[in-house]
Amino acid sequence: MSDSTRDQGRGQDGGAARAAADAVDAVGATGAPPSRRAVSAALVSGLVGAALAAATPSAWADGWEAPRPRRGPRGARGPAHNDALFVGAHPDDEHGNFSTFGQWHERYGVSTGVLTVTRGEGGGNAVGLEEGAELGLIREDEERAATAPAGIDHVFYLDKPDFWYTLSAPLTAGLWDERDTLERTVRLIRATTPYTVVTMDPRPFNQHGGHQLSARLAIEAFLLAGDPGAFPHQITREGYRPWRPRLLLAQNHAFADLLGPDAPRRRRTDPDSGLPVFGVWSGVKSREHGTSWAQVERNAAREYRSQGFGALPPEVPTDPEQLGSDWFTVLAADGRPVRARVRTQPELRPLYREFRDWAARTGMPWLANGAQPDYPEAPTTTVPEVAEAPVLDGVERDGEYPGPELPLRHWEGDEAEPDDVSATAKLARHGEDLYVLVRVTDERRGAALGGGDLKRHWRTDAVEIALDPRGTADDTSVTFKTGIFPFTADGGPAAERDGDNRQGPAEDTAPGMRVAAVVTEPYTGYVVEARIPLGELPAAADPEAFALNVLVYDSDTDDKTGQTRLAWSPFGSAQADPYVWGTARLDGYTPPPDRPTTPAEPEIPHEAARSADSPASVAQSRRTGVPLAVGPRERP
Repeated sequence: MSDSTRDQGRGQDGGAARAAADAVDAVGATGAPPSRRAVSAALVSGLVGAALAAATPSAWADGWEAPRPRRGPRGARGPAHNDALFVGAHPDDEHGNFSTFGQWHERYGVSTGVLTVTRGEGGGNAVGLEEGAELGLIREDEERAATAPAGIDHVFYLDKPDFWYTLSAPLTAGLWDERDTLERTVRLIRATTPYTVVTMDPRPFNQHGGHQLSARLAIEAFLLAGDPGAFPHQITREGYRPWRPRLLLAQNHAFADLLGPDAPRRRRTDPDSGLPVFGVWSGVKSREHGTSWAQVERNAAREYRSQGFGALPPEVPTDPEQLGSDWFTVLAADGRPVRARVRTQPELRPLYREFRDWAARTGMPWLANGAQPDYPEAPTTTVPEVAEAPVLDGVERDGEYPGPELPLRHWEGDEAEPDDVSATAKLARHGEDLYVLVRVTDERRGAALGGGDLKRHWRTDAVEIALDPRGTADDTSVTFKTGIFPFTADGGPAAERDGDNRQGPAEDTAPGMRVAAVVTEPYTGYVVEARIPLGELPAAADPEAFALNVLVYDSDTDDKTGQTRLAWSPFGSAQADPYVWGTARLDGYTPPPDRPTTPAEPEIPHEAARSADSPASVAQSRRTGVPLAVGPRERP
């Protein structure tokens, strides 16, 4: 589920990988055996020696140009075989690598399969009102159509639930049943016998938790699939053989701004881990399609219409110097991790500490190098107490908001001039009610959503108010987040909650909340005003640590896609990372003594589309022999 899309294309194959390999500092490093909480040491004991042996550059780089097909053991190539396997979390996670997979297929005969853990049921829908499982099946159809031009015939799903956008891999792990997901991923590697596994970046900053976790599990499965002691019932009862892939790659977006065919010809290393990086340039012309692979990739990406990808420009640049590359970090070669120097970071926040511990357990501690960025100092303000409650009508009157005006700055998306979109916010408190007034200058009105579509507010013009009552949240499941539409198809404003402790229309999830809006005519912007009872928050508000962010989403189209985002505290994933939010001290406030200080348990959607309900998945299962959702099979 993409929260934003990349507009440029990609990089060159071939000797760049060999050159990048020479740059790796293959020094010894401290590391723990590649075990994990979900798999006992007994399951992985046979892997320890191989996983911790240093893989020097020459072990994999000599003569390497692409993961070409190799002749495997007799009987290894079954109907499910693919030379490469991409592991992602949602449909469209692989779309940025279509040019690579297409080139590998056309130039080297490499077949690629795709494992998608969920069907993206938690994403938005730019083409209809479907959500949940119904949306998931739409997204499966889009993925199969999009991947076909790259020669991808097999797309496997694990039927795990996709929920709202989160940056937390641990939160996602609980929803996915982490051990079961790992078991199914190991099973698919054994069923498809790939030589190369490609996955997402496992690092936690500014990344969807599903992306992180799918990458972590792909890495663990890569290490475990060749060990007969890992999930041994797959071998003794289901008839699979241990399978050891050779090459493990992870997407790397650190070089996305490097354009032109020369960019991937230089030696590259990942700036944090120190591991080798290579690029595959997208400007190579496809014999089959008669155009650049960058254009093929763009055509394919536009198949993801429910995610707003149909709004991407239909044509990519024809100037080779304006086309970019797909970049990949080499995590393992010859079946073993490529080593790098370990650099420790002090004073890690909980999510980054958890990732560091995972990387150490997996035997790749260098993956945590630089994982926690240098967070800028968050802004602070004081919410003044007012003697009289503001009139909730979208109009600021004298004395209603005596505190400072908070500027909302560019956070993500297109840079915009002040008359295109700019905004400020003001805060006040009266008794148990927090009041927020947001003034937005906007050049063009976005789509007016109808009553059945008042969700996923980032798709059009909207204001988001994010509140962490205790100021200690590691993810948004213990926070209050509301999206406010200043106008709807019915004319008036509306509010909902998304990605927080509860989700759904505000009248159901925050019944005491009220919103008002004034929209200018002719249109030059709007004012949104909201009253949020502090009693609606998941826990009692700590007046000294109360954290807040105010965000504005701007859409200049009618196709339910956004262009520009603003925030009071604009860093990283400003809407989903409570570490970023500013402190808004509640002047003179004392919460009621009976209000709990421990946040309520979050209500998170669990609905997932099922492979049994997908004719394409059923047909694929019959064709490949891999059971639906990559479940257990009967021994042949």
